[in-house]
Order: sequence, then structure tokens, then C-alpha cells
Amino acid sequence: MCATAGRRVFSRVPEPITSRDNRWLKRFRSALAGEPAGKLTGELSGIEGARLVETALRSGAEISAVLISESGARHLAHLQQWMPPAARLLRTTDRLFAHTSATEAPQGIAALVRPRAATFDDLVRGLPLVLVMAGVQDPGNVGALVRTAEAFRASGAAACSAGGTGTANPFGPKALRASAGAALRLPILRGVATPILLAQFRVAGVRVYAACPDSPRAIAPWEADWRVPAALLVGNEGAGLPPELVRSADSVVRIPQSTTPDGAASMDSLNAAVAGSILLYEAARQRGRGVPAATGKL
Repeated sequence: MCATAGRRVFSRVPEPITSRDNRWLKRFRSALAGEPAGKLTGELSGIEGARLVETALRSGAEISAVLISESGARHLAHLQQWMPPAARLLRTTDRLFAHTSATEAPQGIAALVRPRAATFDDLVRGLPLVLVMAGVQDPGNVGALVRTAEAFRASGAAACSAGGTGTANPFGPKALRASAGAALRLPILRGVATPILLAQFRVAGVRVYAACPDSPRAIAPWEADWRVPAALLVGNEGAGLPPELVRSADSVVRIPQSTTPDGAASMDSLNAAVAGSILLYEAARQRGRGVPAATGKL
């Protein structure tokens, strides 16, 4: 290793892979396909594309291996400055990489990443604003919510089950792409039952807001005080939050929508990621400007 203009430059030669049965290719194929953890990859997540790989390298997450193809080797000159010495650097043919890839137009670079495990304490540091995804099944929605949570300075997120429905893995390939790598930077807690998490919030003095469009006690986003330690519960795309979770929340919020001439809502409900993003924005607006919430109505 040598230094050039303050950057780390590695002169090591990538290890060649010429067989589709190579164990590393099998690991990449499994991780990039989003197969269940433990089958081949343990807790490793697969990411693909130059921008996502760069995000992972710069995030501080543990990088197990980086795989490049013949055409993808052009990315090394830029990315090698962040390449951890312990990471395996592997090279294969464009044909074998395409067979391993989960995208239609592979960029020729992928990585195996071990996301950092977050704790409850990580979520509630400082003035907490925690996103709780309870039964959000679509990986695209999960990734979009995580990306928005980071953009609006949430302290962390939790992926929980609700009513027997689990939340999509934030570290799965589709969710990671939708989050643009934000899941590798934002503390994300997994594997905690929602009722237990809510009990922990109560002890920690964190006010829980449940997003529920049809609750009679729901208030508008600007009527909620987001300047206190707060957690936002976002439920399943179709079923929403289970009634018991709504009842256990400190407050319920809904997003007013435009109505038809007869007074009915113009649509049934907003997409989970859209609704969560609007509420996180209102929280950031109140906290960032330090002013009372708006009082206008739609």
C-alpha cells in the first residue's frame, strides 16, 4: 500500500475466479438475490453498482468482499482509496458476473457487506426521532422510508412485525437500492417485537405517534408536537397498524387529503412510504425551524 495525495492506494492484484461453481460466486449470487440470511451468506448483504458499493465502502460497515468483472475493473481506480485491507478483492469475467448479478444491466461491481447491528440506545440518543416500520412488507417502501428518515435527521429506525406480518429486510438488495445506501448509515434495529419496543419507548420518555388515517382521535401532523423525543409508527401497506398498537400509542396522526364534491376522500389512503415521508418532514420542519406547527387545512 502507498499514499498518493492523501489517499490510500492498494497495489494488490484481484484474485481471479473462472468457475461458476466458485464458493465466492455462490455467496454473491445468494446475497444479491436476497435469499434468507444464513443459507449461504450469514448476515451478509449483497449490493451492486458503483455508487452503492462506494456508499458501503465509505459507510464504515464491514466489507467482506468486493467482486469486479472485466468491464467493472474501471471502477477500482476511484474506489480503491476506501477499500479495507481485510476485504477480499475478486475478479471474474463479464459472463460469470452477469450470471451472478440480480440486475438486467450489471455495472460489473458488487460487494458483500455486514451491516452494523444497532441497539435501542443507538436509536434514542440526543433528541430522538425514531421511525418504526411495523409490518411494512414492500422492500421499496422500506428503503424509501429509511432514505427519508436519514434525510430528515431521524436518530434511527426499527423494522418490526405487526399482527403477524413482518417488515421487509432493510438490508436486502431491493431495500438497500431504494434507500440509496442510507440503511448502511442510519442505525436500524431489527428483531424486536413492536409491543416490547413501545414499552421501551415509554420508559425512555419517547412519545409514540401512530400513523392511522381512520382513527377518530387522529390529529393533523402540524397539531402534533414533534419537538419532544418522538417515535413514528408506520404500518402495513394494506392493513395499516393493528388496533392494539394504535390504542397503545400516545397520539394518532393522519394526513388530511383533498375531498370530492360530496365530501369523500379523493383516495383511500396514501402509500406507506409517502405518508411516512410527509410526517417525517413535518417533524424535521418543527425541529429545524423551532417554530410552532402550521395551522392551515387542506
